[in-house]
Amino acid sequence: MQHQRPDRIRKLLADLVAFDTISDRSNLPLIDYIERYLASLGVSGQRIVDDTGQKSSLWVTIGPEDKAGLVLSGHTDVVPVAGQDWSHNPFELVERDGRLYGRGTTDMKGFVAVCLAMVPEMLAADLKTPINLAISYDEEIGCVGVRPMLRDVARKPIRPLGCFVGEPTQMQVIIGHKGKHGVRATFRGLARHSSIAPDSVNAIEYAADLITEIRRRAALLAADAERDSLYDVPHSTLLTSIVHGGAALNIVPDSCVVEFECRGIGITESRQVTDAIIAWAKAEIEPDMRKRHPECGIDFEEILDYPALDTAADAPIVTLAKQLAGRNDHAKVAFGTEASLFVSMADVPSVVVGPGSIAQAHTPDEFVEMSQLAACGDFVARLIAHCAK
Repeated sequence: MQHQRPDRIRKLLADLVAFDTISDRSNLPLIDYIERYLASLGVSGQRIVDDTGQKSSLWVTIGPEDKAGLVLSGHTDVVPVAGQDWSHNPFELVERDGRLYGRGTTDMKGFVAVCLAMVPEMLAADLKTPINLAISYDEEIGCVGVRPMLRDVARKPIRPLGCFVGEPTQMQVIIGHKGKHGVRATFRGLARHSSIAPDSVNAIEYAADLITEIRRRAALLAADAERDSLYDVPHSTLLTSIVHGGAALNIVPDSCVVEFECRGIGITESRQVTDAIIAWAKAEIEPDMRKRHPECGIDFEEILDYPALDTAADAPIVTLAKQLAGRNDHAKVAFGTEASLFVSMADVPSVVVGPGSIAQAHTPDEFVEMSQLAACGDFVARLIAHCAK
């Protein structure tokens, strides 16, 4: 069965890549496919469908259902391809020089394909500890789909022992990542012809005050004593990422939209940083806008929010992950994953470990090396052996 593993992985990955599961589209055709594949092996899963009925997560248990298990978690959605210079159809798997190209090969259908390819080996083993597959949607737009699934997991009488989230880490065990809180600020000004600008309320200029304050606070975070050397950027970060405003050169802008984010480490909660900025803007900017016109002001909207992951280096799930990966090192990353939500929402100890490199994620001609998929297959094979003890 092991010698068939590479072909099974390649075939499943080709099929998964062929589904256009960009986050604004339904993933149900892909979920249907996975369910048919599992059914052919005598395995069923539990769907957790969203309110629209157009998207679903899938929870699968292989092995005894009355015992706590270990989770392999991956998402089905991918980022857009529009505007990217692909050398081939991004939804067709292309093999070249030991690499498999296609949208989602690294982030993260490659991991999902490995997990599915290993189901026959899971079934052939006499698992004493169950293995759960947690397959979610809309991770790319704020870890949306995993949340209702985790609320369901938290209600179960038996919760998992731990979780491995298979985002691309080149099979290095990741014990931590920064949390993130993203906010959209919409400035409501008063438009006038630019020749009578003093009678207007310039939304862009007030937005500039907010951007300046964000930059000032970002410098304070960078100079803060709190440091974590396991991160490439060893401190919390804060930045403005999107600004939209203005209609014409001779019109004072009545609207400006600013989007900003904080990624926090350690005790720095991202939401606390952004909440403080909102409070500052409400106290320092908005009163002056309203003094000039009562209908002017600022509206704030949360874009996304997920907590930091900070699993102890000596935690049992970390020790096990290193044994399964066949390496003894660990690290932390700046990008976010669903792992922190497994911890915060369901109290499931979690790490991140998966095939491929984050450097290839979201890029044109995204690829995963076949050797990485093989290493991931070995990881899951060792997990099967561990769960069969």
